[in-house]
Amino acid sequence: MVPVHHRIAKVQGLQVFYREAGFADAPAVVLLHGFPTSSHMFRHLIPALADRYHVIAADHIGFGYSSMPSTSEFPYTFEALADVTAALFDDLGVDRFAMYVQDYGAPIGWRLALGSPQRITAIITQNGNAYTDGFVRSFWDGLFAYAAAPGPDTEPPVRAALTLESTRWQYENGVTDPTLISPDTWTLDQALLDRPGNDEIQLRLFRDYPSNVDLYPRLQEYFRTSQVPVLAVWGARDEIFGPDGAQAFQRDLPHAEIHLLDSGHFALESHLEVITGYIRGFLGQVFAEAPSAAPQQRQPASLPEMPTA
Repeated sequence: MVPVHHRIAKVQGLQVFYREAGFADAPAVVLLHGFPTSSHMFRHLIPALADRYHVIAADHIGFGYSSMPSTSEFPYTFEALADVTAALFDDLGVDRFAMYVQDYGAPIGWRLALGSPQRITAIITQNGNAYTDGFVRSFWDGLFAYAAAPGPDTEPPVRAALTLESTRWQYENGVTDPTLISPDTWTLDQALLDRPGNDEIQLRLFRDYPSNVDLYPRLQEYFRTSQVPVLAVWGARDEIFGPDGAQAFQRDLPHAEIHLLDSGHFALESHLEVITGYIRGFLGQVFAEAPSAAPQQRQPASLPEMPTA
């Protein structure tokens, strides 16, 4: 098995934690996580792809093990998160890449694509919307009400999204067999969410979420003009982003590959092997299947590893 490295890079004066595996000269695949998790959500997918691809999964600023500056020190917008992500890939010399986006990772990835469309070789979206189709109103109405008019009347419902009960629900909703979901997932996420000051960071991002929807017309035009290869592997029972969000991609990308899975928001936790199989088949068609050198002749990614102290 190809080893997974855990590293820290200094980007725009901030520490960005990322997981990396595979050979530096292999086609790059970047994994962009959602809320309220981190690159931890890709802990099993990374080694499942790294025999063939150079895989990178970073923690967004304010998430996981990356820096968590206060809201007075960093503008917590999706644009700002995308800027740091783009700068990380620049620093790592990753010029072109396929991207896997989920939840918050989608609007970050969409900004990367709109800012530098020539860098994107393919898109894999797992419950990462690019259309208003599929927004489950019982989840989203409260967030959009808060974003439109932040205050004591609208804040309690969105603060409830920062609780352990809500974090666990995000993992278990729509999952037929919840025993497949490790409690390590929601326990780690909640421990990081509960850090002092992180609630204000998340509220700031909630208020910025409508900017993602405002981006959709430009994004859909990009889809139409580029016809970028897209694979949608979607937890069809997700009560946050429903299956209509997956099927909507074919409106502008008629050749998009769509697979609806009997799972929920974090479908990797229950359907890792199925999703891995779809990704490997999809990327195998996207990338030229050039003969690769034997592993012992190739150079692994060789940036400094995460300090242990």
